[in-house]
Amino acid sequence: MAIRSRNKRKIDFNSSSMSDLVFLLLIFFMLTSTLVAPNAIKLLLPSSNSKTMSKQTITIYVDDKNKYYLEERPISENKLQSEIHAALAGQIEGTVVIRSDKSVAVQHIVNIIDAVNEINKDTDNKHKVLLATSNKK
Repeated sequence: MAIRSRNKRKIDFNSSSMSDLVFLLLIFFMLTSTLVAPNAIKLLLPSSNSKTMSKQTITIYVDDKNKYYLEERPISENKLQSEIHAALAGQIEGTVVIRSDKSVAVQHIVNIIDAVNEINKDTDNKHKVLLATSNKK
């Protein structure tokens, strides 16, 4: 007479918890990758020891080919003042941050400063201009 056990062991593998874990990891990496947003315009900033921090209103980039970008959107040199004025509309004390490649001639930075000074003179505002730098090593 054969004795049969009442409790049979199942050899099935339940993969539902594994798929939940994979989806949670996928969501985690998707969220963390969107939080890290590097600058789209690659620049070698000049180095400095100063640690001046300010709330920036707009950012103007000047790349190594002397092209201007307002918030990563290319603009021409002759429309620089009008584009900055439109971006600073409604601001009384805005801050314009210049992120310039260290190989750019000083004249291109002065063009931006002159444009902001003209806007300040025309509208009686007090916009500031800051030059972004990297830390000295």
